[in-house]
Amino acid sequence: MNCEVEFLPVGTASKAGDAIVVRYGSEAQYSLMTIDGGTEESGKELVKHVHAEFGQAARIEHAILTHSDADHASGMREILRELPVSNVWLHIPWLSAAAARPYFANKNWTDDGLTKALKAEYDIIDEIVTLAQDQHANIYQPFQGMTVGPFRVLGPNAWLYPRLLPQFDRTPDPDQAALEAANCWIGKQPSFLAKAIASLTEAAQSWVRETWARERLKDGGQTGASNESSLILYGDFGPGAKILLTGDAGVIGLRLAAEYAQSIGLDISGPDCIQIPHHGSRSNVGPTILNQIIGPIKPEGSAPHFLAYCSVPADDAKHPRKMVLNAFIRRGAQISLTQGLKKVFYGGFTPRPGYGPATPFPFSDQVEDYQ
Repeated sequence: MNCEVEFLPVGTASKAGDAIVVRYGSEAQYSLMTIDGGTEESGKELVKHVHAEFGQAARIEHAILTHSDADHASGMREILRELPVSNVWLHIPWLSAAAARPYFANKNWTDDGLTKALKAEYDIIDEIVTLAQDQHANIYQPFQGMTVGPFRVLGPNAWLYPRLLPQFDRTPDPDQAALEAANCWIGKQPSFLAKAIASLTEAAQSWVRETWARERLKDGGQTGASNESSLILYGDFGPGAKILLTGDAGVIGLRLAAEYAQSIGLDISGPDCIQIPHHGSRSNVGPTILNQIIGPIKPEGSAPHFLAYCSVPADDAKHPRKMVLNAFIRRGAQISLTQGLKKVFYGGFTPRPGYGPATPFPFSDQVEDYQ
């Protein structure tokens, strides 16, 4: 089976997201899958792209939402409004209310009350579910061990998700003690205002020299619980087409995914195509997890042996972090950034007209200074 993965441009400035179209099968007979939809505008562009490339009668076999953040979910509504979809895969927060309730600080919640509160807060997810129901699509919650089309779900774990949910930035306050006792405490993401202030603080970014031998990316990066709930997918389509898609997963989600893969005898350490998590944020990866999922640092001057794709707006001053791209390059990656353009991993399919060879992103001798 061939598998083509196309990363579409999403967002402007720091408002990024993901919108991915996957084609799998043969040249004569294939199925289509979408992963996230990005912003509302990028969702509309995704629909136009599918019609232009695959015809007005194109049908989506699987529409997948990696996690509930708006920059991934908003455009999925456009997919469900404009394209026929057979199967929809997403996490529905309020369906985990009963399992998550012990981990919220307010012990007066009832299952019904918490369900209503979560449903009201995640109105985009509610709309996606309604649109899926309106066109009689099958609706599934994807968790570790399941399969979506030709992909295996490596994460998140169905047990962990209800313990992450109280730590999302849009849910009621968590019970830190209960989550620490369950060894699941990550901490709340900063509020939108706090993120905005931090962004202004980072505007005066300083830079520091980096060499191949001196890696400045460190372990210990931490992303939010919502990102750690991201769907992680792996597909092995034969030599030259092993694909790892990571959404916005961080070190915790990636480590658990790698451990699960190892437990079932699945070697994911040599992907041919990998999605760089969370638009190249330094909070989502570190040297140890990268060694685990893509392999160790190669000798300087080694030829790239796999492709790493990063969805990022052309005018985003914060992403991707150069120290993150350097970390992938050291381990054998050829970097491809969307930055307003479509980027394609063909995975055995014939290249389409209008798509030239990607220009590899070079190793940077100046990276962000966080020391």
